[in-house]
Amino acid sequence: METPFSLVYGLHAMIPVEIHESSPRFLSFVAEESNEEIKVNLDLLDKAREEARIKAEAVKRRVEHQYSSKVKPRQFQVAGLVMRKAHPYELENKLSPKWTGRFRVTEAKGNGSYKFETLKGGPIPRSWNTANLKFYFS
Repeated sequence: METPFSLVYGLHAMIPVEIHESSPRFLSFVAEESNEEIKVNLDLLDKAREEARIKAEAVKRRVEHQYSSKVKPRQFQVAGLVMRKAHPYELENKLSPKWTGRFRVTEAKGNGSYKFETLKGGPIPRSWNTANLKFYFS
C-alpha cells in the first residue's frame, strides 16, 4: 500500500526513531543499492499514482452509492402544505416539538430548495431545503 509521502516523493519515509535507534532498515542501508532502487521506484511512481487515483475513485463511488441508496427523494408541490424543522433557539426544552408551523409552498426553486408562506399569506423570508421540510397532512 502506498502512503501519501511515497506518492509525492517516490520513496518511503524513515521516522527519526529508525535513524537514532539503529533499526535493521538503517543498518542495512547501502547508498549504491539505494540509488538504484530510487531510480526503479521513480519509474514505477506514475503507475502507483494511477492505481491510488483509481482506488480513491472507487471508494468515492462506493460511498456515493451507499449514501444515495438511503436518501429518500422528496418533492413538494406548489400550494402543498409542509412543516419545517425547528431551530434550536425555538426549542424551549427537550420535549418541545421538533417541527413547526403549517406552511404553503409558493415556489420550487430547484435543487430541492423551496420558498413558502404562512397559511395567512405572510411570506417566509428565505428558501428552505427539503432536508429541513416534511409533508403536512391535515
